[in-house]
Amino acid sequence: MKLAVLKETAQGERRVAATPETVRKFVALGATMAVEAGAGLAASIADSDYEAAGASVAARGEALGGADALLGVQGPDPAALAGAKAGALIVATLDPFRQRERVDAYAAAGLEALALEFMPRITRAQSMDVLSSQANLAGYKAVLDAAAEYGRAFPMMMTAAGTIPAARVFVMGVGVAGLQAIATARRLGAIVSATDVRPETREQIESLGAKAVFAEGLAAVGAGGYAAELTDEQKAQQAELVSGHIAKQDIVITTALIPGRPAPRLISDAQVASMRPGSVIVDLAVEQGGNVEGSVAGEMAERHGVRIVGHRNVPSRLAADASALYARNVYNFLSAFWDKEAGRVVLPDDDEIVRGVRLTQGGQVVSERLKG
Repeated sequence: MKLAVLKETAQGERRVAATPETVRKFVALGATMAVEAGAGLAASIADSDYEAAGASVAARGEALGGADALLGVQGPDPAALAGAKAGALIVATLDPFRQRERVDAYAAAGLEALALEFMPRITRAQSMDVLSSQANLAGYKAVLDAAAEYGRAFPMMMTAAGTIPAARVFVMGVGVAGLQAIATARRLGAIVSATDVRPETREQIESLGAKAVFAEGLAAVGAGGYAAELTDEQKAQQAELVSGHIAKQDIVITTALIPGRPAPRLISDAQVASMRPGSVIVDLAVEQGGNVEGSVAGEMAERHGVRIVGHRNVPSRLAADASALYARNVYNFLSAFWDKEAGRVVLPDDDEIVRGVRLTQGGQVVSERLKG
């Protein structure tokens, strides 16, 4: 089975879907590995490193030729896949809800698209979960970005000239990214608080040494452990709680996402205005519409003297580590379905993981999530 590793073409995308480590593992399974020239350069991986691991390095056309699976981080442009083998797998994050036309084009080309962000959140698939591995790094980087923009120190400092108070950090949304943000801010010496609409996260927040901030009776748990959208009454209740708390914070990090829906609005312009000048907000949901009124994807906005950080593709800003984790997720997924006798990946139609990630097959869109 030939696996082709594609060079990413999306603006600002520096990650790569395979590393020399995972190339060696695939070769050990019996796979033939082809890497598009320059695919790993932005993640500090030279072409020669892939060759030393057992892969061939070639231009896209040659790498694609005869490949049974195309590995990417973001979904490749269907127009750039000329020469791809009929029935080849596309293994990447495909953004199916916002890129439906691209999914349809994969189906029309006879390609079998597998969306890694649709990986079921079950125990068996934990090591394959690209959303979790990348969100972990995003939460860490969000705190560093906040520290870089914040014009004061994070920890309390007692000096002969007087005491500098610790920064107050408020994390909104306690998934993987939020938990890592809490842990990182704590390590930097900040006083940390956090909130979520799922009451079971209280214990997680407190276990990391942060203060849990919850409205009474609030609970909105969605499928797969994600938060569900709040009712209007719940939104008003949460907004009242947040308004009183956010005005006392120096830094706010928002991480809330709802699969297939625009990001929920957590912070209004009036709440931004209640923060003191020099405060910082990092909106990790900015590419899905943003949790913060006034945040702009790819820009550093400023409102009422508060800086609102809206970096795109935050994991890609830690390209080497993000690539290493993503590549392991991809390997763990494909190797779990490797048939030693056939010498290839075999995806059973009745498997829960396969049903979850498969978008197209036999020239049609087959994902129930896209049909609904």
